[in-house]
Amino acid sequence: MKVEGPASFQESLIGEIPNLRAFAISLCGNSSTGNDLVQETLLKAWTHREKFQHGTNLKAWLFTILRNTYFSQFRRRRREVADVDGLHAAAMSSAPEQLGHMDIVDFQVALAHLADDQREALLLVGAEGFSYEEAAVIAGCAVGTVKSRVNRARSRLATLMNVGAADEFGPEGATQAVIQKAGA
Repeated sequence: MKVEGPASFQESLIGEIPNLRAFAISLCGNSSTGNDLVQETLLKAWTHREKFQHGTNLKAWLFTILRNTYFSQFRRRRREVADVDGLHAAAMSSAPEQLGHMDIVDFQVALAHLADDQREALLLVGAEGFSYEEAAVIAGCAVGTVKSRVNRARSRLATLMNVGAADEFGPEGATQAVIQKAGA
């Protein structure tokens, strides 16, 4: 159908709805989704009506919009994860970062209070990933000395940070309860 003037644009759109619905339903295989697709097509056509060149084929223009909209939505849905029961979204939650920042600040303060030889051994083995043997060569001492320094440094850090058990690291109690509830 060719549109001759701006006044007939609205009537021409309305006249194409049955053809658009038939095409949309054949693409989607579902009348509800097809109707949504037609509505989206009409909205885009109306919003961009100034781009339509009067005297050209309105039906072809509308079908192009519908087809492009359908394939854009199809590509977007392919990247989405079906999460009907919400398990995927629940697994993506993360603990608040403010407490982690404060833990790092506390750790840095406690680390500064260690003896130099203990801090060096702990950083070589714990932070840099050197083996005890490699750390002993770097520090110029025996392997047993490095092991002893690392052990004393860990114990002293635990004391300075008031940590009695490994599970005291990480999220605080309320956050941990929420995380455990979400995982249940």
